[in-house]
Amino acid sequence: MMPFGGMAARLQRDRLKAEGLGQHNNAIKYLNQDYEALKQECIESGTLFRDPQFPAGPSALGFKELGPHSSKTRGVEWKRPSELVDDPQFIVGGATRTDICQGALGDCWLLAAIGSLTLNEELLHRVVPHGQSFQEDYAGIFHFQIWQFGEWVDVVVDDQLPTKDGELLFVHSAECTEFWSALLEKAYAKLNGCYEALSGGSTTEGFEDFTGGVAEMYDLKRPPRNMGHIIRKALERGSLLGCSIDITSAFDMEAVTFKKLVKGHAYSVTAFRDVNYRGQQEQLIRIRNPWGQVEWTGAWSDGSSEWDNIDPGDREELQLKMEDGEFWMSFRDFMREFSRLEICNLTPDALTKDELSRWHTQVFEGTWRRGSTAGGCRNHPATFWINPQFKIKLLEEDDDPGDDEVACSFLVALMQKHRRRERRVGGDMHTIGFAVYEVPEEAQGSQNVHLKKDFFLRNQSRARSETFINLREVSNQIRLPPGEYIVVPSTFEPHKEADFVLRVFTEKQSDTAELDEEISADLADEEEITEDDIEDGFKNMFQQLAGEDMEISVFELRTILNRVIARHKDLKTDGFSLDSCRNMVNLMDKDGSARLGLVEFQILWNKIRSWLMIFRQHDLDKSGTMSSYEMRMALESAGFKLNNKLHQVVVARYADADMGVDFDNFVCCLVKLEAMFRFFHSMDPDGTGTAVMNLTEWLLLTMCG
Repeated sequence: MMPFGGMAARLQRDRLKAEGLGQHNNAIKYLNQDYEALKQECIESGTLFRDPQFPAGPSALGFKELGPHSSKTRGVEWKRPSELVDDPQFIVGGATRTDICQGALGDCWLLAAIGSLTLNEELLHRVVPHGQSFQEDYAGIFHFQIWQFGEWVDVVVDDQLPTKDGELLFVHSAECTEFWSALLEKAYAKLNGCYEALSGGSTTEGFEDFTGGVAEMYDLKRPPRNMGHIIRKALERGSLLGCSIDITSAFDMEAVTFKKLVKGHAYSVTAFRDVNYRGQQEQLIRIRNPWGQVEWTGAWSDGSSEWDNIDPGDREELQLKMEDGEFWMSFRDFMREFSRLEICNLTPDALTKDELSRWHTQVFEGTWRRGSTAGGCRNHPATFWINPQFKIKLLEEDDDPGDDEVACSFLVALMQKHRRRERRVGGDMHTIGFAVYEVPEEAQGSQNVHLKKDFFLRNQSRARSETFINLREVSNQIRLPPGEYIVVPSTFEPHKEADFVLRVFTEKQSDTAELDEEISADLADEEEITEDDIEDGFKNMFQQLAGEDMEISVFELRTILNRVIARHKDLKTDGFSLDSCRNMVNLMDKDGSARLGLVEFQILWNKIRSWLMIFRQHDLDKSGTMSSYEMRMALESAGFKLNNKLHQVVVARYADADMGVDFDNFVCCLVKLEAMFRFFHSMDPDGTGTAVMNLTEWLLLTMCG
């Protein structure tokens, strides 16, 4: 179970996030390192910064291919730029594509994303803050801002870089005197634990971490029917668009086709236009090759004859805006020649131009925890329903649907967190996806409902991710009529643990919220019984154990309960612990004696009997224990509705290693819940939902618990 310190830290973090921490103008200081304060300390002491959180050494390089004794790391020395060149520079004449040359690390996906940043100065300066240099106030410390799973973090690095034979081992600039790209790569490695964790990935991952945007991928050999409309809308929104031609073998890498397109190379899409060509509408698309020279030589290329057959005004306008490496081609040729398109949709906070249309965005953080919220996909109907559930209310249809269908466009993106970091210990990406369901009529307009197994057995999904895949993120653009829908994100297999971020982008304003139970307890009035109501047999048993004072201690209660429970052969239990018996005494003890009298014990026993009936009812396979998701339903039968976070705490505290809950743990959980609810209600007599207590009351509550 999470210790109080951890719980308090999480609650504090949630409060700060609500106040804007993690937004770009208020980035989280990664590992609590404050760039300005650390830099000032170094300047005042006349020392160069050495990063204690990411020390220059073998562990920063990697764990396997780049592990301490690998051939690739033999002879590596960590050097500051001033030890490599006479006059190191941070950025010279603006950041350009030639500042990013790959080294001995398979992170070309990251470098392609850094390269695309150089095409958009506004985005670049969000990631690479202004005012850093090797000349003015130099102290061997630099910082970068990188988006991570829903929030911006400010990452500090020292400028000790890995070198071999006097040259940078990883990213370097063609000029060899510029170091912003090498230091940005180091900051990204620090975030992910080491350089080796960056090996292998998708450009969209880098796109997102440098913009906070959300990426979509399209296979142009199996495109949606409105692909042209999707591209046009993306450009209107200021999205980043990348396209490439798949390679079919290693020999294809950067091979040039007959009409001068480069395979396996990242291009960007920069415009989409309709022109009147020989009396008919022709769709044209403008492509940019970041290398600058090699250009398409087919129809609509620079100087081709097609330009002679369109309106001279259009021709002048379209050709005037061309840069070196940019070219037009027909949309038909584009779809035939290119294999895939990646669109990175920018969030409203990244767009400053007023003429751009914006997505409306919602971000949710969630967790899959074994036994409580990690239900797996629809193939596992017994557990699928326990996954977190999120509701989207689509209020109005798109203005410009692109076809005759009246529908609302929205984009769902599910991202698993921190999986690169797990590589060092053998972990990697889970296989993830999501499904979308229409909200049943009886649950419309309500947030306080978590749909159960029966709903998912009876209803088909209205949309889902195209595939379950082991990428950091899976996303899909979906179109459905106005209405209320539920998104259920999941791993493919149940019991896989991870944190995730679910982002929902809608074209029009919408309401989005996590569907979860409202926390409540249906507590019966305290039983009013006297000694006269108690059966003689029960009195005799009590008297034998209690002795002359007719009260039983925690130790005697444990003896009674374990003796009684042992008679029930259908229950699996390792017996009640002293702690659980102490909790029962605390719940029932009305006179503060820390002992139970006959009436108090009879009331407790009545509760245990009713809980035993519930336990047997929900032990569906009659195994003598309940699974942790059966327990969720059993708690509801006992009158307790808890949300996902509380279920995770309950399972962590009361389930065994196989996610089973035996009878004594079930009783302990109910005793604890009832005691906590009753205490809260006593501190909140008016039912405001807020209790005020002083330090003594708080300590009494927590120490007794």
